[in-house]
Amino acid sequence: MELIFIETAKVMKALSDPKRLRIVDMLSQGEFCAHNIQKAFQISQPTLSHDMRVLKEAGITLERREGKNIFYTLNYESLGALVDRLKTVFAAEDTFLNDEREDENN
Repeated sequence: MELIFIETAKVMKALSDPKRLRIVDMLSQGEFCAHNIQKAFQISQPTLSHDMRVLKEAGITLERREGKNIFYTLNYESLGALVDRLKTVFAAEDTFLNDEREDENN
């Protein structure tokens, strides 16, 4: 269960920034070039690079290179896994408190 908490927190932390969440919203419409994302949000290239690195390391986005251009998409497989982890976290039968109670009874 601890690994589920750690992995879920990593993704949630990446999504906790409003700008990154808006980027994810934009990418939900399809693939976008880094230049178009930068232009849409009126941010510097280093700022975009940082935000995209955070999203990529959290498994939220995928990137592909075409010449000098980088194109980003959502990683739907990873996002599906996040939904599954959240279901586990919120499931009444498998909670931290239940684990603690079991430890106390043993």
